[in-house]
Amino acid sequence: MEKKSVTNNDFVVIKALEDGVNVIGLTRGSDTRFHHSEKLDKGEVMIAQFTEHTSAIKVRGRSQILTPYGEIFSEQ
Repeated sequence: MEKKSVTNNDFVVIKALEDGVNVIGLTRGSDTRFHHSEKLDKGEVMIAQFTEHTSAIKVRGRSQILTPYGEIFSEQ
């Protein structure tokens, strides 16, 4: 039996609009945990992707987030 992948190959672009924006990757599974974090300064851009290990991405701080579903601005 072939194991089906639960990954989504869509990319998410996060652009920091202020210094110190935190981008945190959260794991899949019965226990959701932080598995990766990055700190972005104003103007820096991060391109992230959901994988078999990453089920959610948390953004803290003012930023512009581009997804296949539209554009979002996070607030403080």
